[in-house]
Formats: sequence, structure tokens, C-alpha cells
Amino acid sequence: MELINISNLSYKYHKTDVLENINLIIKDDDFLAIIGPNGGGKSTLLKLILGLLTPQDGKIEKKIKNNQVGYVPQNTNLNIDFPITALEIVLMGHVSSKKRLFGYSKEDISCAMASLSKVSMVDFANSKIGDLSGGQRQRVFIARALCSNPKIMLLDEPTASIDVKGQREIYELLKELNSSICIVVVSHDISVLLNYAKNVAHINKNIVYHSLENVEKNINTQNEHLCEVELLSALGKSHVCCEHNH
Repeated sequence: MELINISNLSYKYHKTDVLENINLIIKDDDFLAIIGPNGGGKSTLLKLILGLLTPQDGKIEKKIKNNQVGYVPQNTNLNIDFPITALEIVLMGHVSSKKRLFGYSKEDISCAMASLSKVSMVDFANSKIGDLSGGQRQRVFIARALCSNPKIMLLDEPTASIDVKGQREIYELLKELNSSICIVVVSHDISVLLNYAKNVAHINKNIVYHSLENVEKNINTQNEHLCEVELLSALGKSHVCCEHNH
């Protein structure tokens, strides 16, 4: 089932083309990797999908409600000295049907604990966020996004500043979540992504879309590094999905 249909989308900053004629369909079972150079338009596309920016040309059709879109931002600006627990961070993402002036209901806390359970962080619910490792903190932010029961989760550089082992654990978690949630990841971890993503969209003002169905998996990320040129070269020799306009 289609969740998001982007057609003929273009966007400019101060008369400079950032995105040009983007066509992309995101389905409910997708694990989509969005890659591309800095300044190529990846973050702009994410903001347009989230509704933080308005398309100037073309359109974005969402077949889901805004509160069914989970978002995990880069955590580089997080003040880890702020005295807040993992549970409290997850509760901030909870969409409750009941408005409360003070505190959270038992249902809110139950939902938050269930989200922490999905990311294997229940034992750290009362830990201060600053006491957690980078990978653990990212799991907490994923749990916060899960609290709204999203149909699709957008993640912006989810493994930045996390070691190789932590990166693999995050992507294994996303793979598990992908059984019931559409996953869209913006990342530079190309060699890691190849082991998990089903499709890849290379954004550099325009879009080049590939299926990874026939691309060899199990790349050793500790011993091999793929740059985008090498990746695109490899993809060019494999099956290319042409359902999208390039």
C-alpha cells in the first residue's frame, strides 16, 4: 500500500534549485535509504515530507495522518547534561487522547514502557540520558517516535557518532521494526545500509532510485568502505527499478 506519493516536486532556496522534479513512491513495507552529498537536498526532502516546508512545485500526497509519521532527528544537539530520564524522553512523544494539566496517566507510562521494551531499553527507563551510550540514546529516541504508533518512521543520520557495533545494532533494530513499520533513513553509512535497505534513493537535486533486491548483501562494514561513486557504479550494473521517473 502506498503511504506517500511525491510527484514532480521541486524546491528552491533564494532562487537556487535544491530539489528538481522529484518523483518517489514510499510503500508501507519499504525500507528506503536516502543518500547523497551534503547540500544535495536530502534534509530538504525530509522536511517537505514532514510538512515543515511547503512544496513550491509538484505535490506530496500522504495516505496517512501527520501523527502517524514518526521522526527521529539527529541527536548532535542533545544536551546530555540535562537531568532527564529515558522514560521522560519517551513520554514526550506520546500522543494521548486525554489532556492532562499535570503529569502523565498510567496509560501514558504503560505506552512509553512498551515502546522502551520494543527497543530493549526497559532496564534503563530511569537512567539519565547523559549516562547512556550513543547507541542507547538513539534507541530511546526511536522509542519516543514509536510512542505515536507510526505507520512510517523517518530517521536522519541515526548512527552518527556511534561505533560500528552500535551502528549494526541500530540497523538490526530497524530491520525488526520494518516488519510492521515503513522505515526511511537518511544516512552516510552506505555500506551498512546496503545490508538492510530494500531500496535506495540517491538525492543530488535530482533523484536516482534503485531496488537493492538483487544487490549482494553481507558486506563487511569493518573491513570495507564504500563511497557513493562506488555504490552507484555497482548499482548501475545491477537491477534498476524504473517505476520512478528519474
